[in-house]
Amino acid sequence: MRRLSLALLTAACLAAGPGWAQLRTIPEDAKRAEFTFVRQNIVLLDDKQYLLSPGALIRDTNNIIVLPTMVPAKSPVKYQLDLYGMVHRVWLLSPEEAKRSEPDKKDSPPADEKGDQ
Repeated sequence: MRRLSLALLTAACLAAGPGWAQLRTIPEDAKRAEFTFVRQNIVLLDDKQYLLSPGALIRDTNNIIVLPTMVPAKSPVKYQLDLYGMVHRVWLLSPEEAKRSEPDKKDSPPADEKGDQ
């Protein structure tokens, strides 16, 4: 009886595995940058310093919340700021996600407009 119970429990866990998988959704308005932790609540996003908001969430590629100190320097991320300009949400990008999302382009004139006259 005990073996049958263990076998049924194992089968139930294996069958439920795909159901537990969490889809990762990153908001469309999240911006792309390279993330580096500096100290305390200060981070760099594309070499510009920002403060982490109180309650900021940083999620790794498995959607698990991690501490800022656990993030490797210059990691590709998508992020959102709060109303005060503090970093509020960060998603570390997997290599596939990094390839799919191009970094945000800086405000610069197109290459064919050189101003030569």
